Amino acid sequence: MNNLTDKFTGPGAKFLRAIQASMHFMIISSGCIMALTFFFVVVLRYGFNADLFAYEEWLMTVAFWMFFMASAVATHDNAHINADILGIFLKSPTLSWIRNIAVKAIELIVLLYLTYLGYIMVAEEVAAYPNWQTSIALKIPFLVPRLGIALGFLMMTVYTALSIYVLLKERPYSLPDETKVEAEG
Repeated sequence: MNNLTDKFTGPGAKFLRAIQASMHFMIISSGCIMALTFFFVVVLRYGFNADLFAYEEWLMTVAFWMFFMASAVATHDNAHINADILGIFLKSPTLSWIRNIAVKAIELIVLLYLTYLGYIMVAEEVAAYPNWQTSIALKIPFLVPRLGIALGFLMMTVYTALSIYVLLKERPYSLPDETKVEAEG
């Protein structure tokens, strides 16, 4: 797996690793919450002929956070689904590198726009206080899932920008190590 944060050192890398760990925690916690909720829904419904009140509302919030944090992690790991047929046919490392930069640049442009829209969405919710839109039964503010969407897009944007930086820094070929050149000469 491509671990983007391993390519950085210093306090910024520690911060990136902390964010990555918190996203993994959110994803795992969300999965556990969803599994336990569905377990209790089934037990209550078929075992006691009862229903778990408004579970769909908190699951919606949990699902948004899980989905967008997982999307950010997939962007970090370069593990999201793609239909990369051209990459199979390109044999030249330089052409492959140029194509990777072009794809990442387009991805970055799209993500910058989506991050901006996410910011607008959250800013409108905050500006509407105290008249926030809320879920019907549990009165969960729409700000909560929308914040997960905005943060997910923000992290996808950050990771895409960092991957472009790494691509530019590493280049399509690796120059001979100076110590190897000296030893050979």
